Amino acid sequence: MSRSNHEIDYRIFGEEMQYVEIELDPQETAMAEPGAFMMMDDGIQMQTVFGDGSQQQGGLLGKLFNAGKRLLVGENLFMTAFTNTFPGKRRVSFASPYPGKIIPIDLLHQGGRVICQKDAFLCAAKGVSIGIEFQRKLGTGLFGGEGFIMEKLEGDGMAFLHAGGHVTERVLQAGELLKIDTGCIVGFTAGVQYDIQFVGGIKNTLFGGEGLFFATLRGPGTVWIQTLPISRLAGRILAYGTYQRKEEGSVLGGLGNMLDGDGWR
Repeated sequence: MSRSNHEIDYRIFGEEMQYVEIELDPQETAMAEPGAFMMMDDGIQMQTVFGDGSQQQGGLLGKLFNAGKRLLVGENLFMTAFTNTFPGKRRVSFASPYPGKIIPIDLLHQGGRVICQKDAFLCAAKGVSIGIEFQRKLGTGLFGGEGFIMEKLEGDGMAFLHAGGHVTERVLQAGELLKIDTGCIVGFTAGVQYDIQFVGGIKNTLFGGEGLFFATLRGPGTVWIQTLPISRLAGRILAYGTYQRKEEGSVLGGLGNMLDGDGWR
């Protein structure tokens, strides 16, 4: 099978804090979200472009329409293109923004289309279209939470997603149903049907701690799942940072602070 997108080679380094190194042939280009860049060889030219730089945007009107959708959901209007202007091979690297794993996806072998969390995209070969996937069902729109607005990656090149914690890949057979926390979805192939389901039962609603809704994914297709959504991590850090120890009446009192290191000056 031939590709219309740029064909790039890559290597992934690291364990908990990974980065992907992309090898570019002369005049090949990789596209990345602002802030993903880590390092590059001399001979690679950086350029800020409007939209994703793909051929599928269809002129100025198409670019404005796609940019408007990205702006609507808080995404950046611009992306950065990294082009090899050197006669030989050059390398550029992109780093993950928080602990987790980088997922390489060859769109040519995934039906040309993958839906992912809007903050999961890291970088891709030039020609891959990065757009917004709006859910049509009203219930999904109102209650989807993290999983409501998704990005769609279309093309036949390589794309790289980032996920938090451990990542597992689940292949769903035709009609097979998976119920999952919306934040734990990294992405899925186009054949997977996605919806939101209410968590029934007053005890679940009040005391379950898992929210009122979860996502349902129905096969056939492939689903990528993360154990630590960034929103969950941020919530725990915020709760820990604002925690105040109540020392009045404590058995340990000041001793507790000394054990924490607060008593030493």
